Amino acid sequence: MTAALRALRRRILTPALSSTSLDVRGFRKKNPAAQELLETIGRSFLEGYGQIVSASDVQAAEPRLEAIPRQFRGFAYEGAAMGCSIMDALPGSGGRRMSGLLAGHGDAHTYMAYVGIGWAMARLPRVLHPDVQETDPLLRWLILDGYGFHQAYFHTDRYVHGQRRERKLPWPQDQASYAHRAVDQGIGRALWFVGGADVDAVLALVGAFAPARRGDLFSGVGLAATYAGGAGADELLRLRESAGEYRPQLLQGSAFAAEARERAGLTVPHTQIATEVLCGMEPHEAAHVCRELRPGASDRVDAPAYETWRQRIAGALVSEGRC
Repeated sequence: MTAALRALRRRILTPALSSTSLDVRGFRKKNPAAQELLETIGRSFLEGYGQIVSASDVQAAEPRLEAIPRQFRGFAYEGAAMGCSIMDALPGSGGRRMSGLLAGHGDAHTYMAYVGIGWAMARLPRVLHPDVQETDPLLRWLILDGYGFHQAYFHTDRYVHGQRRERKLPWPQDQASYAHRAVDQGIGRALWFVGGADVDAVLALVGAFAPARRGDLFSGVGLAATYAGGAGADELLRLRESAGEYRPQLLQGSAFAAEARERAGLTVPHTQIATEVLCGMEPHEAAHVCRELRPGASDRVDAPAYETWRQRIAGALVSEGRC
């Protein structure tokens, strides 16, 4: 395919840049700095997506992905993973882009890549969905996390203000018992964006959901507050204190974010502020908790393994007096 055709393909397949605007989305605008941060995250995601769609192969896109500022590079790889999944679903593609991404620099961004697959699933007809049975049994729940984020971000009235839950999720029925919870974790991440990184607005959004859903939502909020940033120490302390009985899940999400950034070598100042305030730890310490408690290969067979991992992380943070 010629460069001109690849450029045309990118223009056709890439979502409009305006879709990342808080004004267009109708999201809360806390202040100009928070707005610019959240919109830059969206633009970085689309840049990663576009680089994959317009490149001849994954290797050709990697130098441009690696050139994206480190604060936003993980989001670019998330978008790149969505692009790989979309491209792999097209007739005649060979279905090798996603595996190529994870075999290269994308390996450091595995968590974000799995989330990106969920974005693709939200956009593709179900007949073109990737086969989740071929993904990591432990991390595949992050695909539904990404799916939930997409639905809350683009269909906010239904999934956030209307607290909608789908009857049938794009997921194998024999693994469906945990699926809604994984989706809620992604919706929780999206609430950080919908609320414009305004802690009071985010707390109000979470509080509108049924109590049974709030633990997973707070987990997503903690992850987004730590990975994306946008709130200062005083705001994060208010978030921690206001989480109440769901504070362990909030901390678990924060630790997950620290692990994702540490693994990719992308830890930035706001990551440190967030883990110090929320978890009482340096980012590398919070990441170590996640790695130390990660289930072994023999345990990684179903939803409980992933949920057990999350519970162990939360329990460790609480038992050490961090909560």
